[in-house]
Amino acid sequence: MLVRKGKTFCLPCIYGSVFFCVIARMRPRCITKTNIIAILLYALVWASADVAAQSRIRIAGYVRDGEGNPIELATVLRKHTLEGTVTDEKGYYSFSTSAADSLTLIYSCLGYNKAERILPSAVQDIRLNVRMNPLSLSLGEISVTASRRQINTMETLNAENIKLIPDPAGGSIESLVVTYAGVSSANELSSQYSVRGGSYDENIVYVNGLEVFRPLLIRSGQQEGLSFVNPDLTESVQFAAGGFGARYGDKMSSVLDITYKKPQRTEGSVSASLLGANAYIGSASGAFTQVTGFRYKTSRSLLSTMDTQAEYDPVFIDLQTYMTYRPAPKWEVNFLGNVASNHFRFTPHSRETTFGTTENTIKSTIHFAGWERDRFQTIFGALTVKHTPGEYAELGLQVSAFNSREEETYDISGAYWVGEHDTENAASQDLATPSPLEVGEYHEHARNRLFADVVHVGHYGSVRTQSNTLQWGAAAQFERISDRISEWEKRDSAGYSLPHREDGVYVNSNLYSDNDLHSMRFSAYLQDVFKFRSRQGLFTLTGGVRGSYWTYNSEYIVSPRASLGFIPNFNQDLTFRLAAGVYYQPPFYKELRRITEDGSGNRMIELNKDLKSQRSIHIIFGGDYAFKAMNRNFKFTTEAYYKKLDNLNPYTIDNVKIRYYAENCATGYAVGLDMKLFGEFVPGTDSWISLSLLKAEQTIRERVKAPLPNNPGYNLTLFFQDYFPGYERIKLNLRGILSGRLPVTVPYKGYEDGYYRTTPYRRVDVGMSYRLTGGSDALMDRPLFRHLKNIWIGVDLFNLFDISNVNSYLWITDVYGRSFAVPNYLTGRQLNLRFIVDF
Repeated sequence: MLVRKGKTFCLPCIYGSVFFCVIARMRPRCITKTNIIAILLYALVWASADVAAQSRIRIAGYVRDGEGNPIELATVLRKHTLEGTVTDEKGYYSFSTSAADSLTLIYSCLGYNKAERILPSAVQDIRLNVRMNPLSLSLGEISVTASRRQINTMETLNAENIKLIPDPAGGSIESLVVTYAGVSSANELSSQYSVRGGSYDENIVYVNGLEVFRPLLIRSGQQEGLSFVNPDLTESVQFAAGGFGARYGDKMSSVLDITYKKPQRTEGSVSASLLGANAYIGSASGAFTQVTGFRYKTSRSLLSTMDTQAEYDPVFIDLQTYMTYRPAPKWEVNFLGNVASNHFRFTPHSRETTFGTTENTIKSTIHFAGWERDRFQTIFGALTVKHTPGEYAELGLQVSAFNSREEETYDISGAYWVGEHDTENAASQDLATPSPLEVGEYHEHARNRLFADVVHVGHYGSVRTQSNTLQWGAAAQFERISDRISEWEKRDSAGYSLPHREDGVYVNSNLYSDNDLHSMRFSAYLQDVFKFRSRQGLFTLTGGVRGSYWTYNSEYIVSPRASLGFIPNFNQDLTFRLAAGVYYQPPFYKELRRITEDGSGNRMIELNKDLKSQRSIHIIFGGDYAFKAMNRNFKFTTEAYYKKLDNLNPYTIDNVKIRYYAENCATGYAVGLDMKLFGEFVPGTDSWISLSLLKAEQTIRERVKAPLPNNPGYNLTLFFQDYFPGYERIKLNLRGILSGRLPVTVPYKGYEDGYYRTTPYRRVDVGMSYRLTGGSDALMDRPLFRHLKNIWIGVDLFNLFDISNVNSYLWITDVYGRSFAVPNYLTGRQLNLRFIVDF
């Protein structure tokens, strides 16, 4: 049937009318047997096409879970055929099939029970909505559900695991990220991490589609304070260790994509521990929603476990809010605001450090005088206006501003003594009085200031069809940075100032900067996600290109990226991924700072305007296998990767401070294998173990071969959850990290002068939590507790085995030029108490 403007036409009647009209207009002599046969054949073909068209129907609808949330990538198939499709981001599906008196549809998705629907009379278009029940095991308050399919390199993390995790940093998303394959961290005081051999600066973080920044002057983990991301406000977390799409910015290693909550009702939480306190509240009222969080952190008790006896006074405060308002059904306005104030005050007194080997033990003693005062204040604000002109289209405009005021001030002097124990002749000497190796003193001074302003304006959009999702965006970013550095270090050994020269007295090192930077960046991207099914299975192809231009060094870059996901029909528990792309990293301010030296040995910072973007070519192949063992859900994930690195800007690391060469003078590569086993090691809980094997090297100035600074060689991590059998109120959380030895250099020296390696990083943190009340407890019906969800108390034991990990070294030089690397040990064993109330 053909319908037009309310009128119905019969296609066979139209074909018949045309046929007889043609016959009628023919002259008698033209009506031959051949012509009549040809006309009849044409009529038969058209009539057959019409019958075939009328025998096809379209089946469409939505697939949702038990709570009404859309299920993406659910497979919808007609039974005993390959006709079908997969659901999109909104759970919608649509496909055509032949009409029948009866047909059966099968709905399947990883983590959900299969659903079958029988259509007894499928002779016209049908709209069918289906709900699928999670395939889960419930044990009281504990439940675990199989994770969603991963068809690209973006991996989904469960932010709920943060709440009870034992984290010395005070509870951060990054503490969970470092337990994933390919990610490494060797400093529990810092939220920074390395991915597949890359630097900390090679990781990009988004919150609600906006890139966020961190202070630039941070030189140690104990100064760092709080991460930008507030776990209490977080709804979803996605992470990619490489091979990410073109819609994400220009970084060479990884992307962390955070989405904040839009509460449906009033909710909140209050928590306190020896490390600080957190609180948040979310609410919804008509077209307006908001979630606001406050965090306070002090690591005084944790820092007291370090070798340096001192007065620690760290105070870190963070206030964030995320508001949404819908003035009309197709319009939404979002605001994200953040104010952070980090103060670190430090007055050292003394320090005793023992290091060396069992045969040759060295002891260092330092007595201090002086103080340190640091302040890092940042303000971030972002406004997003979103318009949805149709069900499958979205347009947005974003404006954001970041302001940072950083001050680093210290004057610290130390008188040191280094002695040696000779264990081979221990019987002939008093072990309490080691043989002196070096006696001296030093004085460190700094008056550093940095001010930064970043303003970003961007547009983004997307259009979805049945099998395609087209995304695009364009942005302009203004940057203004003012840098004033004045620091020096004086050393004295045996009455001689170092370095010792006959022509005068010199300081051991100094550094000065008086630089200003004003620049603009422009960027744009186009990306398409195409999903299609063949006899072999379901394919998801993501391809895109990204381009940018920076006015400071007049550089254009173009970055093509692509990935392919495949779910085979022969076993839908398998998923395969292939990704490749060219990833550039344009320099930011820190990368531009090149140290020069005059004839008197004074070091000064100048900005290298000729510095270009570093480049990394990614090739990644991996997959997942979901399976059941002992009636529990598991998933094994593996990825092999190769990264070709060129135009590198080499750097050295001291604690978390990165010093760049500020030259494109190196090439390199990174190759490795990441593996992760995720699942129910204990029934009803999510746990995982990750193993990463890595080799990452660089060649500097075509002659010096050295490992990349974040090349541990191997990394083994564990996140484990448990509970008391039959008594789910008590939960156990354990996080363990074993990482290889990292290369380090002498301060102000490069890899050309040699490098050393730290000891392996080994740490286990364990926490135990007890739910006082919550869920269906009778106490929750009382007026005082009626509005509460849970009340938890907990105890954490950080660094369970009290292992002395080394992150950096204090270098002591004697008058003969010999250097002693005195290890700066990180935190020791420490007890922490927690109290959490959810409502």
